[in-house]
Amino acid sequence: MKSTPLSLIAGVVALAAVTGFAAVSAPGDEGATQAKAAARLPVERSSLLCPAPSTSELAETTYTSFTPAGESPKAGTAELKAAEALPADDDTDAEDTDKDAKDKDAKDKKKGKAADTKPVVSLKDLGKPSTAETSKTGAPALIGTATDTFAPGWAAQQTTVAAAGAARGLLGVSCTAPDTDFWFPGASTGKARQDYVHLTNPDDTAAVADIELYGADGPLKSDVGEGITVPPRSSVPMLISTLTSEVAENVAVHVTTRSGRVGAVVSAAEEEVGSDWLAASADPTSTQVLPGIPADATSVRLVAFAPGEDDADVKVQLVGKSGTFSPAGNDTLHIKSQMTASVDLKDVTRGEPGSLRLTPVEGGGTPVVAALRVVRGTGAKREVAFIPATGPVGERATAADNRAKGSVLSLTAPGATAKVKVTASAGSEGGKAAVKTYTVKGGTTLEVTPDAPAGLKGNYALTVEPESGGQVYAARTLTVPEGGIDMFTVQTLPDDGGMVEVPEAEQDLSVLDD
Repeated sequence: MKSTPLSLIAGVVALAAVTGFAAVSAPGDEGATQAKAAARLPVERSSLLCPAPSTSELAETTYTSFTPAGESPKAGTAELKAAEALPADDDTDAEDTDKDAKDKDAKDKKKGKAADTKPVVSLKDLGKPSTAETSKTGAPALIGTATDTFAPGWAAQQTTVAAAGAARGLLGVSCTAPDTDFWFPGASTGKARQDYVHLTNPDDTAAVADIELYGADGPLKSDVGEGITVPPRSSVPMLISTLTSEVAENVAVHVTTRSGRVGAVVSAAEEEVGSDWLAASADPTSTQVLPGIPADATSVRLVAFAPGEDDADVKVQLVGKSGTFSPAGNDTLHIKSQMTASVDLKDVTRGEPGSLRLTPVEGGGTPVVAALRVVRGTGAKREVAFIPATGPVGERATAADNRAKGSVLSLTAPGATAKVKVTASAGSEGGKAAVKTYTVKGGTTLEVTPDAPAGLKGNYALTVEPESGGQVYAARTLTVPEGGIDMFTVQTLPDDGGMVEVPEAEQDLSVLDD
C-alpha cells in the first residue's frame, strides 16, 4: 500500500482550522484511521462583514478591529476593506477596437487591484484594537479577512453616532461572519418604522438570496422578496416595507441564500424613538437567552417566532440581580407555527438589570427564535435598541469597541454558578490591559462597569472568558450622551469561534509503507 504523504495530513488540519471539520483515511486500509478525541486548534482564517453605515449627513462612524493576545508561530493580517465596485471609465464608446477594450479592461483591473489593496482598518497588534473613523455620506459596507495569528477570536465592530434627524441614535453592530440562513424577529413594516435588510456578499461570484416575512397572522405576501442578486463583493440594502403591501408592527424576517453566502443585518429606524441595528437571532432552539436588558428600561417588547410546523409554548422568565422569576401576567407565551408572537413586558426590570430566558413548558420543545425591542427614557428623550437571542460565551467572546465611559457588561448564569475572567485590553492609542475575575451566582444576572485600562488612550476591547461553573451569557451596553439623550446600543457576546475541533488519527499515516 502506498504511504499517505505528510502534506495531506497537514492539509486536513489546515482545512479543519478554516472550516471547523475535516477527516482523512488511508486508501485501502479501512479502520486504520479511527478518530480519537478531537483536538482543539485555533482557526487560521476568519471572515467578517460590516454593513454600510447610516446615510445621515450628521452621522459619524467608528470601526474597531481586535484580536485577543495569543501565541502563533505564523504572522498574519486582519483587514477590513470597502465592498464597492470600481466604476468603469466614461470615455469608451461602442466604436472601441478590441485592442482598446482590452487596454481598458487591463486598466480597470489595475485600478481595481490598487483600490483593493488599501484597507479601511488594518490590525497591527494582538491584544490592542485598531480603529478608523468616517463621516462620509454613503460610506460602503466592509469585507474583512484575518489570517493566521490574527484569526482566532478576531472581532470587529461598527459604531455610528447619528446626532439628529429621523434616524438619530447610537447604532452599534458586531461585524458578522457570512452564512446562508438568518432570522430577524423584531423587524417591522409599520408606518413609523424604516427597516432595511442589508445583504453583503464577500465572494467573487454573485449570491442569490430570498427574504421571507411573517406577521402575526402568518406569511406576508411578497412578490419581490425572491431571487435577490447580490453582486460579487458588494452590498444591497432592501427596504422591508417595499417587499410587501401589508403593514405589520412585528415582523420576523427570514433570509436564506439559493447560491453563495452573505452577511445579513437589519437597520431599524423608528420615528421619535431612535434607531439601531437588529442582529440575527441565535439559530432556532427550544431554549433561548436574551441578555443585557438595562436596569432603567422603560419599555421592553418580546418578539418570538416558531419556524417549524408545530406551535410552541414557552416559559418567560427574567433572570435578575437576585434570582429568576416570571413577569406578572406573562409567565408563558403561546407562539403559533409560522406566526409572529409579541408581548409588551413594559418596565420589566424595575430598576435592576436582567436577562430574559425562554424555556419550553413541560412536554414542549419546539424550536423558536426571539429578540427584544428595548426603550430607555421617556417622551422626546426616548432611545431604542435591540437584543437578539444569543448563544453562550463558550470559551471566549469579545466586544471590540469600548470607551473610557459608558460601557456596562451584563453576565448571566441561568444554571449553575460561574466564574468569569474579564480582560480590558490596552487602548488603541495607549494604556495597559487590566484583568478582573467575577463570580456570577446561578440563576442571576450580574451587571458590572469594567475598570478601564490604566493610562487609557483611545478605545479598548472587553474579552470575556468563563473559567469554571455553568454556562454564561453576556452582553455589552454602550451609552453615549448626545443632545440631552442617553443614546445606547447593546451587543451580545456569543463564542468567538476562535477554536475548532480537529479529529486525531490513531496512526501516523505518513510512515505507512507498501
